[in-house]
Amino acid sequence: MRFVPIKEEMQQEVLVIHRVREMLIRERTQLINGIRGHLAEFGIIGPNRSHKIGLLTKLIEDPDCDELPAVARHALQYLVNQLREGSAKLFKIDRDLIAVARNSNVCRRLMSIPGVGVITATALVSSMREPTDFKSGRHFAACLGLVPRQHSTGGKESLGGISKRGNGYLRRLLIHGSRSIMRWRGRSWTWLAKLRDRRPANVAAVATANKTARVVWVLLRFGGTYNHPTRPVAISMA
Repeated sequence: MRFVPIKEEMQQEVLVIHRVREMLIRERTQLINGIRGHLAEFGIIGPNRSHKIGLLTKLIEDPDCDELPAVARHALQYLVNQLREGSAKLFKIDRDLIAVARNSNVCRRLMSIPGVGVITATALVSSMREPTDFKSGRHFAACLGLVPRQHSTGGKESLGGISKRGNGYLRRLLIHGSRSIMRWRGRSWTWLAKLRDRRPANVAAVATANKTARVVWVLLRFGGTYNHPTRPVAISMA
């Protein structure tokens, strides 16, 4: 049985912000794909990156562009306006989440963890159950589906891909954060460099997200920050 924990009113408010943000991001992606697809019908191909959509919007608003008919330009202008309105709304929503993180001591402590920013910290605080509900950080990582799926039988252990159980939104945020860690600290952290040398990039990203989830549980359970944990850390002499 999967029991749904009772959330406080403040947690529900923050979750609404996250859900609206996800809807606006999906709408923005649809608009960008729509603009690229319609322009491709006229042989105008733009860069694949979403942050470079401005090159295509300038082309649509350029009346001297002979490659795009005037009627099509007028119709695509509606999509450009809607795209800009959505981007402005996303900017305001991000400011609201920043304000929530600043006013929350728990969010500020979680943001001391590498790979955990405003979005991930506020989502964790608003979605996570009580830390005491989990026996260890591994149980919390398993709740998010960041552990291998078991196919063991007859005393023979067989591990597959991650189970993908639990909150998919939190799992996705943690994996995105781990990719940023791999980008900026992929070689400065010895354990991560060794992991990337012997495992594929996606496997290393999930393993880093698993470790981040465990650190999150420790800070929520025992307090402190990433560099100054409250719980004493055992030092290995190996």
